[in-house]
Amino acid sequence: MIKFWVVDTLPKPWYNLEDYRAVRLREASYEVEIAEKFLEEGLIRNAAGKAFQAWRAVVAAYAVDKVDNLRRVFPGVKRLRGSGRRVEAVVWILAMMPTSKLKVIASIIGGDIDVYTNIALDLHDYQYNGPDPEGVFSPYPSDDVAAHDVRGLVEKVKELVSKRG
Repeated sequence: MIKFWVVDTLPKPWYNLEDYRAVRLREASYEVEIAEKFLEEGLIRNAAGKAFQAWRAVVAAYAVDKVDNLRRVFPGVKRLRGSGRRVEAVVWILAMMPTSKLKVIASIIGGDIDVYTNIALDLHDYQYNGPDPEGVFSPYPSDDVAAHDVRGLVEKVKELVSKRG
């Protein structure tokens, strides 16, 4: 049985970075719990997707500490759709945490965030392409190999959340 959580509205990082970090860490905890349930049910691709979402949330939370470094990589302003409000590009990147920017951001954060981001991105590919014994569309030749990395990423998310949460 999967529980449903009521998640706080995600605070916008351009208003309060600390509140934003706290909610992203809670999000990561919720996502890994769902990933573990999917693993128990044998839904490996779904578990990979949830583990990846948890990782994006962790990277976003840890990126708060590196805003000044990230500001040099993502300078300028971004106009928000709808309101037309202008915000710094770096805080827009933090809010959206686009997959295409994940590796760059992780490399700036460094340490385990940088190393495990590679696994998260591989799991993201696996989620969409499934196992591939030939290694053309996915780095995972089987669901068992992918499940191993999902478990490892889930454990790392829990560790990193507990350090900050």
